[in-house]
Amino acid sequence: MERTLKMLAKEAKMRMKKGFWERCEEELDARREIAREQGISESRMERYFVGKVSDSIRGETPDEFYLKVKKLLLEEGEVSDAIGRLTDKAYYDTLTYEEKQRYNLELSQKYLAALERFKKEYEFEHTKAGQG
Repeated sequence: MERTLKMLAKEAKMRMKKGFWERCEEELDARREIAREQGISESRMERYFVGKVSDSIRGETPDEFYLKVKKLLLEEGEVSDAIGRLTDKAYYDTLTYEEKQRYNLELSQKYLAALERFKKEYEFEHTKAGQG
């Protein structure tokens, strides 16, 4: 469903009434402090945090592919056959040689993007309670 300007304004007003921005500021301050203590770049942490808040406001959730990659990385770490494990075998078997090449390239690009995202999330999410 497309959100109208009126709906967006109403959502923004509710965020203000419920203290959304105050909580964001408190969390950002806490994360800055932890980043300083752990020697993590505060500006990188802030960019990551702004992205998470923006995603939250837009109502975006992690996509299914990213969740599969995250599960793989948490359970087994980076593995040499990640692309093979993430391949939709039934779909792959229906492709021509050229389509398979394109599919592999696109899957590789998606995997690398998901891996990069995971590393950023892991770095910053584990600074919350002094973990790391």
